[in-house]
Amino acid sequence: MKHQIITFCVAVVLLGACARTNKQTMDTSSQPLGVAQARALWTPEDGSQAEFDQLVNDYLCTTDSERVALFESLSRIFENCYQSADMLTVELLRPTQLTNAAEPQVPDWIMSGYSPLAHFSDDMFANKLAFITIMNFPHYSLEEKNTLGAHWTRQEWAFARMGDIFTERVPARATAHVAQAFADAENYIADYNIYMGNLRTEDGRQLWPEDKVLLSHWNLRDELKALYGAPDGQEKQEMIYQVMQRIVEQSIPAQAINNPDYIWQPYAVTFDESEPYTRYERILGNAHAMFEQDPYCPSAPTAIQRNFESGMEIPAAELDSLFRALVGSEQVQQVASVIRERLGRDLRPYDIWYDGFKARASMDEDQLSVTTRALYPDANAFAADMPRLLTKMGFYSEDAREIARHIVVEPARGSGHAWPCLGRKEDARLRTRIPDAGMDYKGYNIAVHEFGHCVEQVLDMYQIDYYMLSGVPNTAYTEASAFLWQQRDLRLLPNNGERLAVSGERDEVYDQFWSMYEIMGVSLVDMQMWQWIYAHPKATPKQLCEATMQIAKEVWNQYYEPVLGEHDCILLAVYSHMVNAPMYLPNYPLGHIVQYQLEEHLAQYNNPQDFAQEYRRIYRLGRLTPKQWMIQAVGEAPSIEPILRAVDAYKQ
Repeated sequence: MKHQIITFCVAVVLLGACARTNKQTMDTSSQPLGVAQARALWTPEDGSQAEFDQLVNDYLCTTDSERVALFESLSRIFENCYQSADMLTVELLRPTQLTNAAEPQVPDWIMSGYSPLAHFSDDMFANKLAFITIMNFPHYSLEEKNTLGAHWTRQEWAFARMGDIFTERVPARATAHVAQAFADAENYIADYNIYMGNLRTEDGRQLWPEDKVLLSHWNLRDELKALYGAPDGQEKQEMIYQVMQRIVEQSIPAQAINNPDYIWQPYAVTFDESEPYTRYERILGNAHAMFEQDPYCPSAPTAIQRNFESGMEIPAAELDSLFRALVGSEQVQQVASVIRERLGRDLRPYDIWYDGFKARASMDEDQLSVTTRALYPDANAFAADMPRLLTKMGFYSEDAREIARHIVVEPARGSGHAWPCLGRKEDARLRTRIPDAGMDYKGYNIAVHEFGHCVEQVLDMYQIDYYMLSGVPNTAYTEASAFLWQQRDLRLLPNNGERLAVSGERDEVYDQFWSMYEIMGVSLVDMQMWQWIYAHPKATPKQLCEATMQIAKEVWNQYYEPVLGEHDCILLAVYSHMVNAPMYLPNYPLGHIVQYQLEEHLAQYNNPQDFAQEYRRIYRLGRLTPKQWMIQAVGEAPSIEPILRAVDAYKQ
């Protein structure tokens, strides 16, 4: 059936918009570039050079109207293909990703690694639709997009994005191997639960109740954040810190993972059976799968280049310099001194997650959880409340209902995530953990974060002018939207939520700066780990573990030890994203940078409705390059200078 659908779609294009004969001239300067790019990807298996020339002669558009008609036809085809494949993927993954689905069986775990689009590129080159697309809509480099794109119309941007679809010819088997490796890593992480009630201190005490189960690393980190100010908070924080180190160095007992029956002491010297470097085995599984794609990507021959230059559209070296400039800035000590004064002690490594600048830091999280559990006993309750959340942010009632109509809320097995819609017949999906007792405050905070993703995803899909521009420049820009919503979580609560959310402007600035400081170090470790992997493609999981810890130590010693103490700390390598989302982490600090610039810009809109309309305008810009999107959104490229200036403003 799949091939029948594709054949029909191709027939529509070939018989419709652009079928011509005896073409002699071309109207635009872009067309020779497209023909050259198509010719470079043509192989003997595709046909003779004479057959290629005939294809060009038959299907190269010669007028603007022909090109527009072809573009519209291709847009419909690609939307239907991407959307249909994504809807199938969502259904296949229900048992392994959602708690309200049937308990996953062996076939479900097998199909979790299946990619409906694995053969898409092969099929499109085989039936020649890829070549027709390339010759009429050429690919532009990042530099060209950032220079020429400053003067492009919306339609020209959409044409350029169509030119990004077929730039390489990666075989279906290699694409499928990547999908399977990613699924294996995701399934491993989704079940990495630590039963906190099973932990014991050195003198045998139990610090958490039996029913406290935390997913690594997200829930462990959030629990650590919530403990500031608690009577036994620091003892618990030290215990979590010890567990995190065990995870990184793989000295955690194998029986302690996702096991409600195993009692253990994190401070014990050794264990009979530690986890056998599974964490690093999964990372290498991702790497080896992506290695298979390298020979087929001459313009970006490593996964590193494909992730940064092609995916994020920001070179890795540029991000590295940006991050190091902030974590090495003098402003770090300025903010750290405030934290030290508030805690009344020297800082510890886990204070990298200090959460005391937020308004909720002075509140009883258990009491907040009473409120959120009453509001949201299940996913349906949160879904029903989404229109109110949107109107609280300033959206008009009709707009709020329309946006909420395209978002589905589902209970996740993992920590939670937002699953975007890839077409206008599909909903965005908000996934978050919802215990039987209802959504606790941590779950609510995550849900608001994911809601920020989903609102963005609906705006730049359902309200975009061209399907090829749907989305954002890269995932950092949807993270910026999620951060923007998450920061307002208390204000969105009913019954005087605004009163709860009051905190000083200085604290808000410091909170955002400290978040950048933390996640930039984590990202530097992740980026350097991948550079090491490419330099050592035959490394064993144990060797990767040792190398990753060494990288984490070096970054820590240079930028974090002078502030937080402890030589050779490995804490920066604990993030689960390093396992299940290769090279995703740099999107978070970039997202924080973008968020702060957006916050500065949106601060001028005092009326909530004006705020919401400007937010809506910005997130309907769509998939421009990161630089051009920011210039059109706030008037300047991504930069750390605004947050550094803001911190400096409070220097005493």
